[in-house]
Amino acid sequence: MSLKVKLKRLDKTLPFPIYQTERSSGMDLYAREECILRSSDFITVPTGIVVEIPFGMEGQVRPRSGLASKSGIGILNSPGTIDSDYRGEIKVILFNLSNKDYRIKKGDRIAQLIIAQTVKV
Repeated sequence: MSLKVKLKRLDKTLPFPIYQTERSSGMDLYAREECILRSSDFITVPTGIVVEIPFGMEGQVRPRSGLASKSGIGILNSPGTIDSDYRGEIKVILFNLSNKDYRIKKGDRIAQLIIAQTVKV
């Protein structure tokens, strides 16, 4: 199934969100700025992406499994929900469960964006 969703990059130096493989469920989201995520703390990281999600759909911001398994980094409100009427920059609330500070570099893949259908009851 294919769906057209408008995406806007606020920072042209960052890669455009893409599916890494044909069977990937989510598009990678990248850190817009460098920051330090302290041990046992959380931080909000901008992605430089604005998305226009069609009515009846939602965006889901999900963790990257490699980041979680290798470094103890996850998403605080997982999955984060992006409503179809939200037009601001996507930001990811990351937390650090490890006992070491973690350096996030500009351009690091920090999360995945999935577009999914919603049903009202």
